[in-house]
Amino acid sequence: MDKNETITTDVLIVGAGPVGLSLAIELASRGVLCMLIEQHDRVGLQPRAKTTNVRSMSHMRRWGLAEAIRQASPLPQDFPRNVIFATRLFGHQLALFDNAFYGARARDERFNEPAEWIPQYVVEAVLRERLRTLPEAVVCFNARFDGAAQSAHGVAAEFTDLKADRQIHVRAKYLVGADGSTSSVRRVTGACMKGQHAYARNVNVVLQAPQLSAINPQAKALMYWLVNTEAPGIIAPLERDKWTFGIQIPNGENVPDERELGDKIIRAVGRDFDFKIAVTDSWAAHSLLADDYASGRILLAGDACHLHPPMGGYGMNMGIGDAVDLGWKIAATLQGWGGPALLASYEQERRPVHRFVIEEAVSNYAVLTDRFLRENLERDSPEGERARSAVGEEILKTKVREFKSLGVVLGCNYSGSPLTIPDGTSPPDAHFGNYQPSAHPGCLAPHAWLADDSSLYDHFGRAFTLLVMGAGDDADRIAIAAKRRGVPLTVFKPDHRGLSDLYGARYVLIRPDQHVAWRGQRAPAGIDAMIGRVAGFAPVVAEPA
Repeated sequence: MDKNETITTDVLIVGAGPVGLSLAIELASRGVLCMLIEQHDRVGLQPRAKTTNVRSMSHMRRWGLAEAIRQASPLPQDFPRNVIFATRLFGHQLALFDNAFYGARARDERFNEPAEWIPQYVVEAVLRERLRTLPEAVVCFNARFDGAAQSAHGVAAEFTDLKADRQIHVRAKYLVGADGSTSSVRRVTGACMKGQHAYARNVNVVLQAPQLSAINPQAKALMYWLVNTEAPGIIAPLERDKWTFGIQIPNGENVPDERELGDKIIRAVGRDFDFKIAVTDSWAAHSLLADDYASGRILLAGDACHLHPPMGGYGMNMGIGDAVDLGWKIAATLQGWGGPALLASYEQERRPVHRFVIEEAVSNYAVLTDRFLRENLERDSPEGERARSAVGEEILKTKVREFKSLGVVLGCNYSGSPLTIPDGTSPPDAHFGNYQPSAHPGCLAPHAWLADDSSLYDHFGRAFTLLVMGAGDDADRIAIAAKRRGVPLTVFKPDHRGLSDLYGARYVLIRPDQHVAWRGQRAPAGIDAMIGRVAGFAPVVAEPA
């Protein structure tokens, strides 16, 4: 690379965390040239996100990565996907949530991949490895984004190669900031994060603890919420010989030093044991949304435009959802089969989803271990048993929305989006746990397993898919209209008797992101107008934020 060379690409992505990597895979797998730059080397011990939920795993399957994610997970496949509440690790169990986050290894009709418990840095390694196989993508680490300017035709950006100490110029058609909460790209757009800053400070510790798994008297679980007055917190196995321990720091208190943290860990566990603190990370929980997700050809995704407390495991997964939404829309726009309303719909579709998820995360964060402290909780006495029974009931009642949240994970929809065709129905009522599969336009396409044990989703095309259920001669008319418009369309006639009832129509048009765009018993009178609208060739009517 010559010092004065200008690199040309379709999309420049700033930030090589899970969001930027997912966007690069989505784009490159669609034949779009992209360059991904990252200031840091993205190595470390802090797991950050640990849950890759069922929706994200569905995308991993679509990218051919689901099995790679499973194989990379440090926990054995038969490891119980449970969450336990106890007074201490060496203490009394209070409550147990089985199949937390829907990670059990059992086939479920509602989705095609169970969730995976896996540190974020391992997920990133799997995504990076996949990008190495995609010639359309270039990844540059130790590259600091310095700024950008845009015109009606593209974006001119600059970054510094920190190893060679030289500045590189990039010309791209679009720039996406996936560079986290302190986003440099967001500053270029002028967007501001609005909401509630810093609810409280928290500390996460990674332990080297080779004995802990062997001596742990509790049943195996993904995490243990420890309810006691001395050291309430959350401890969880991470990978071989490694555990994480997290505590909240009360307002006005300093972050404990390593000696104090070590003492809290021993008190939380309930006995002395050999361990070494490998790394400590202090962070604050926020509830924030950017006032604008885009400025012309520069767009924001992931933590760059939305932040919320981590309870519920939504952060990384919501960012992956952003990447998928942006990826297919940018690709369609560049390839000519997507109209100007396509990218304009990004914020309109994603913002309500972000709001809903933030509300759920904030609700979860309001109920931490200190909520369940009671007198006599740790006593070996009838009073203690009664206290633990009462607390256990309260835990099961109040924390179910954090660990059984399929309604949040799969139930978010784009109802009312300018890219969907209303059919006079309403989407199911929003609920954290009660996921009701629905083919209402804007909802995630209901899942089904077919007779050959394949997932219905496996038969969806890269662009739009027309599901045809039962007899009818309108499929050809819709396919011809799509071809006339230049919109790629796959026609699939599944062999599944129950799909007509599940989808409530003979014909259903599925978007590239597996959401329903239109459904009907016959082709609409204006087929060309329908195809044009779902592909973004109809004007977007802006709605207030």
